[in-house]
Amino acid sequence: MKYAVGIDVGGTSVKLGLVSVEGEITEMWEIPTRTEDGGKNILPDIASSVKSKMSEKGLADDIVGAGIGLPGPVDDEGVIRKAVNLHWERTFNVADELSGLLDGMVVKAGNDANVAALGEYWQGAGKDYGDMVMVTLGTGIGGGIIHHGQIYAGTTGAGGEIGHICLEPDEKIHCNCGNTGCFEQYASATGIVRLAKEELGASTEESVLRQEEITAKAVWDAVRDGDSTAIRIADRFGYYLGWGLSIIAGVVNPEVFVLGGGVSKAGDIILPFVRKNFDKHAFHACRDAQIVIATLGNSAGTLGAAKMVIN
Repeated sequence: MKYAVGIDVGGTSVKLGLVSVEGEITEMWEIPTRTEDGGKNILPDIASSVKSKMSEKGLADDIVGAGIGLPGPVDDEGVIRKAVNLHWERTFNVADELSGLLDGMVVKAGNDANVAALGEYWQGAGKDYGDMVMVTLGTGIGGGIIHHGQIYAGTTGAGGEIGHICLEPDEKIHCNCGNTGCFEQYASATGIVRLAKEELGASTEESVLRQEEITAKAVWDAVRDGDSTAIRIADRFGYYLGWGLSIIAGVVNPEVFVLGGGVSKAGDIILPFVRKNFDKHAFHACRDAQIVIATLGNSAGTLGAAKMVIN
């Protein structure tokens, strides 16, 4: 059996997996992400770990290559233009550098959200669809565009940076990117908390949310219990997310949107709030797009990374 190595690099840990060419993860493991000294140890640590696993499993002749997902813009050639969370301040070809450390192994590199999207497209919620956009709803909003089975990375690797579409040009609070009014300021986990605080401050209505720490999970739990304040918060969240997806649909026209990230753990309860606003704002020829919840969780990045070299 032939395998690929899927590598998903995060700010605190690197997830690695052996993935068969048929799409089965046979083993996963983690190593710490050593970001000190400008992150100079990250790629050597990954290469050392991959070599060690290959030796342990006797797979020297059975690995077709390694794919790596990274938290930063990565172009089609494997060039990354800084990765703040990894303390990488330089522009360099990650694929070439890691390939050299792996004695010439084939290596492909991509942005982590794009790579996770490819994983969901290959083995997850997007498996039965054509063109797909994945939207990761976490602390911020990430995205990945899959066109004809391939990642669309754009000119500099910033294709899919949908969290920074401007929805509110008159916004005064700055996004982490430095701009204002970004999509992720309203429809991310952080955005839900912001909307909740605004809603609670605008009324004196009783709500379970006044008695506990406000989190995205707390809001959706309260929605399930019929809390009217929480339902209004969900309506505002759905307004922004549905509106944002309608803009993306007018550019990409995907067959399906896959919602992932921490917020998506709330499950299908999210979908009606998003769907009604998407249908309201989307161009008529784009309204058939499906909106579904991701299914792969933390393994999406590993599978997608492996798929880049299996392709």
